[in-house]
Amino acid sequence: MSITIAFGVIVMLLLFPSCGGKEKKLGEAITERDSLPSMATMDVVTYISDSGVTRYRMDADEWLVYDRKKPSYWAFEKGVYLEQFDSVFNVDASIKADTAYYYDKQKLWKLMGHVDIKNRKGERFNTELLYWNQATEKVYSDRFIRIEQPDRIITGYGFDSNQQMTNYQIRNMGGVFYVDEEEQKAPADSVN
Repeated sequence: MSITIAFGVIVMLLLFPSCGGKEKKLGEAITERDSLPSMATMDVVTYISDSGVTRYRMDADEWLVYDRKKPSYWAFEKGVYLEQFDSVFNVDASIKADTAYYYDKQKLWKLMGHVDIKNRKGERFNTELLYWNQATEKVYSDRFIRIEQPDRIITGYGFDSNQQMTNYQIRNMGGVFYVDEEEQKAPADSVN
């Protein structure tokens, strides 16, 4: 029995120092719950229908919903890609952005980074910042914009458009316009 007691004392003496001394470091508790997303979804591919017909497809690596923030918003910080389909499911228009935020109460999209848009007419728009207000059905930016059309490239700083990107105004405009030299030759003057 004395051997058992001695062995127990030795084990307690060896293990006792390991129970104290080192304080474990923990991360700070999150006190503001609005800094956490209420929903986090990875590798999203979703289809959106209108009256039972699939009209849109959205791809995103990450979709975060912050519904406790003021104002509440959805975050697509790893990029987003949207496609619009025609009646036979061909891609009619597309939007791609490095980062996007959707403010759900205001119905406002903020697209940032390399924003690339193709409209139904085949025109391609490139900018670094674009706002799409679904409530007013307007698209606008105050940054550099490049619009590639079949016969010309238009550039400017700032623009306003309808949400289909078919009727737009460009501020501080410039561009590259291709000219057919045969058409530009002046007709012979009848006086000479």
